[in-house]
Amino acid sequence: MHTMWKGTISFGLVNIPVKLHSATENKDIKLRNLHKECQSPVQYEKTCPVCDKEVTNDDIVKGFEYTKNKFVILEDEDLEQLKEAKDDKSVEIVDFVKLEEIDPIYFDRSYYLSPNDGGGKAYSLLRQALEETGKIGLAKITIRSKEHLAVVRIYKNTLVMETIHYPDEVRAVGEVPNVPEEDNIVEKELETAKMLIDQLTTEFEPEKYTDEYRTALLDLIEQKKEGKEVATAKEPEKPDNVTDLMEALEKSLNKTKKGKGGTRKKKTTTGQKKKTTASTQKKKSG
Repeated sequence: MHTMWKGTISFGLVNIPVKLHSATENKDIKLRNLHKECQSPVQYEKTCPVCDKEVTNDDIVKGFEYTKNKFVILEDEDLEQLKEAKDDKSVEIVDFVKLEEIDPIYFDRSYYLSPNDGGGKAYSLLRQALEETGKIGLAKITIRSKEHLAVVRIYKNTLVMETIHYPDEVRAVGEVPNVPEEDNIVEKELETAKMLIDQLTTEFEPEKYTDEYRTALLDLIEQKKEGKEVATAKEPEKPDNVTDLMEALEKSLNKTKKGKGGTRKKKTTTGQKKKTTASTQKKKSG
């Protein structure tokens, strides 16, 4: 399992060296956009709409839009100073709480925690202490320059860290439109609904739930592969250096010819001017 972060779990004076591993993975099937004519993958370029040209990463700076078309520019040095000010290698447990006190709406992403070198005993100590007290650790951690609130708990004998949203990141329920204030429910309807819930109540077995759309899409892809309904992207033509050289020479030659066109006046030397004047005078006297 890939290690995405190394650091320590700290609570009080205890420090546990740990590794962080992503506990979940995105199983979405990614489809590429192809050019219908030749089935080649479409490329997207970063362009500036004002300058009408492509920009590279070196041409890009970070900016915060505080009002329409008004930006505060943040240099890389500014962001680096903020990163250096934070200790991004520690899961600092600041409080211990009960899991049921946190509503699931706060939970974001899950990560497995494994002990790093020399951290096995302290890891086991924290795991058993959490299990016997029925508590979870409320912690702070910085991942990729972003400070997260997180909880540390036990999942199947393994410590799990789950990032959770800050309170100001959870939208107020009062903003949800068309929520009825009062219940106008008929008792018989309520009893029927409760009976239906009782009939459908079971133990949670996650293995029996599958993504039916993803399964059907994979089956369709396999059927098309077996039926040879596949497209092969054409390789872009590689430029021929000889052809390029000839084109460059021809363009240079044409440019030179244009430069020598009739628009240029022929230069006349001083000697030539004198001969022309003398010849003209001789004709007049004759």
